[in-house]
Amino acid sequence: MLIREGNERNQSIDLRLAGLLSLVAGALNAAGFELAGLFSANMTGNISAMADNLAKGGWGAALLFGLVVVVFILGALVAGLLIEAGRQRGKRRIYAAVVAMEAVILILTGLAALAGLTGGDGVGIICMLAGVLGMQNAVSTRISRARVRTTHVSGMATDVGLSLAGLCMRSEESARYRSLLALHCTTISAFLVGGVLGVVLHRLAGPVTFLCCGLLLALIALPEMLRR
Repeated sequence: MLIREGNERNQSIDLRLAGLLSLVAGALNAAGFELAGLFSANMTGNISAMADNLAKGGWGAALLFGLVVVVFILGALVAGLLIEAGRQRGKRRIYAAVVAMEAVILILTGLAALAGLTGGDGVGIICMLAGVLGMQNAVSTRISRARVRTTHVSGMATDVGLSLAGLCMRSEESARYRSLLALHCTTISAFLVGGVLGVVLHRLAGPVTFLCCGLLLALIALPEMLRR
C-alpha cells in the first residue's frame, strides 16, 4: 500500500490507502475543530475565512487562518523533499517512513496535550495537525499520481460528478469511470466517518484522539517499512 507507485498500483491498493488515510484525516480535522474552532484540512475554507476577515479588518483572525494554510504547505513541502530524496536513493519505503514520522508527531502531540504542555487555545495543535495533514496528502498524492488525495474532499466531490458523467455517456471507458467513482466515494465516505469518530472520541477522551490516530498511522506504516 505504501510501497508501489503510480501504475504499479491496483484498485484494491488505492482503495485501502484512500479509506485508511481519509479516515484519519477526517478524525483529525473534526477533532481540531472541536478543540479550537479551526479546520486543519480545509484549505479552501481557511482561505475564504482569511479573505473575509481581511475585508472586515480582522487582521488577527486573518493571520491565524493564513498561518494554518502556510503550515499545511510546509508539511507538504517537507514530505515532498523527503520523498524525492528517498526515491533518488532507491528507498521504496520512503512513503511508509514519512507516514511513520506523522504517527510519531501525533503521538508526541497527544502526550504533550495530556500533560498540559500545549496551551489552552489549541492553536499550536491546529498548526501541528495542518502540518501532519499536509504531509499525509503529499504522500497519498505522490504515491498514487494524484488518484488519491485524502484531505481534498472538494476535488474528490468534483471527480465523483465527472465519473458519473462518464458513466451516463456509456463511453468505452466505463470501467475506468466505475473504478474512479468507487475510489472517490470511498475517500469521501471515509473522511465523513472519520469526522464523526473524531468528534465522539474527542468529547469522550480529549487528546487521546491524537494518540489513537498516531497509533493507527503507525500500524499502517510499520508493516510496510518491514517489507523486503
